[in-house]
Amino acid sequence: MSRATGLNIANRMDRLPISSVHKKVIFILAIAYFFEFADLNTFSYAAPVLMKQWDLPMNVIATINSSAFFGMFLGATLGGWLGDKVGRKKAIITGLIILSVFSALNALAWDVWSLAISRFVTGMAASALLVNANTYIIEFFPKAVRGKYQALAVGIGITGIPITGYVASRLIPMGDFGWRFVFVWGALGIFALFGIVKLFELPRWYEMKGQVSKAKATIEQIEKIVASEKGPLAKPDPEVLVAPITKGKMSDVFKGIYLKRTIILISVWILQTIAFYGFGSWVPTLLVNQGIDISHTLLYSTLITLGAPLGAFTGAMISDRFERKINIIAASFFIAIAVFLFGATLNPVMIVIFGFLINYIERTFSSNLYTYTSELYGTEVRSFGQGLTYGIGRASNIIGPFIISFVYTGFGYLNVFILISLVWVLTAVAIFFGPRTSKRSLEEINGTQSNKKFPASSNL
Repeated sequence: MSRATGLNIANRMDRLPISSVHKKVIFILAIAYFFEFADLNTFSYAAPVLMKQWDLPMNVIATINSSAFFGMFLGATLGGWLGDKVGRKKAIITGLIILSVFSALNALAWDVWSLAISRFVTGMAASALLVNANTYIIEFFPKAVRGKYQALAVGIGITGIPITGYVASRLIPMGDFGWRFVFVWGALGIFALFGIVKLFELPRWYEMKGQVSKAKATIEQIEKIVASEKGPLAKPDPEVLVAPITKGKMSDVFKGIYLKRTIILISVWILQTIAFYGFGSWVPTLLVNQGIDISHTLLYSTLITLGAPLGAFTGAMISDRFERKINIIAASFFIAIAVFLFGATLNPVMIVIFGFLINYIERTFSSNLYTYTSELYGTEVRSFGQGLTYGIGRASNIIGPFIISFVYTGFGYLNVFILISLVWVLTAVAIFFGPRTSKRSLEEINGTQSNKKFPASSNL
């Protein structure tokens, strides 16, 4: 049975103009994103060196990669559950602390298994952090611009990839211990904690949990800050019926309107993960095996990743201008073309150009997909639903590295990229069946509001 809380949280949040309180959220979470994205690539830079220092075959490198992705699955799923249970802010703090500590412990690894275990826990924390940071932004920002600011935070954060590539290119040649410093670099994200502890818990989450007094106090505090900067606030739309207070059982994502969405998102995240990491995680190793020396490989890899932040910023510009699922479909097809062209050449200039385009378009794709995934679930299961589908996608890369290794060993370099191109085409097909979401309230998308309206609350 539906209810009215008298707080009108959704409409009050959606009518707020962008102010310092919004910009602070983007800046602080962008720092957390920076080191989360940096960690995704640290092992790919260290792997070619470890293969030589520790005399490791490619299947062992695949095992270490797989341990991190299994950690991502558990971290996204459990981290999403934690975010729905204790709040987005507490879950973000927990993920950041664990990520920073275990990134540092990666640097102390003494053998394959100690590194694999450290990568496993680091992967858990990174995914838990990302899922809850995504949810926080989607629930905090107004419906008309939430896609833009989600992508903007990702765009700022994703500069961690090329910057980490540059840092790795300077640290790794320092000596046999150089790869260890790359992981120490990844641990510096702990300093974002000083800003995160000052963020608000989300009034939508308080309302969903039935903590009406906290929801009221938080929304009024946010409105006071915004009004002091922007002047009197516009009157929000009248309150609508919202979903009843619920504990948000994990099984809910497999019921009602969520069932089809969960199937679509799981499919998309599995395909995207295999395709993206089949490219990003393996390019340095594959190029070295094709006869390109390690110093040039690191340089090419760094130049290639410069496309990532630019792609995310492009994603920010188009996310709310066009329908999100159309953005995702178009990007998938363009990536498929660029991946094939990358694999068809070993010319250094062409490697950089097509690699740059892959990273550019993929981050346009993923910045929209992060927003889209969060939008398809109600507040009571938003973090868990996003975490589950994202996490299962990451878990698929437990076998992903072995698939790439098998195709490369048995069928050659070019066929690796033909396979990845086909996976991107399948990604476009899967997302086609999802609903439209752009510029619709979260409550409208998820069927938790009706057409019945209530008088404006006295709390406004």
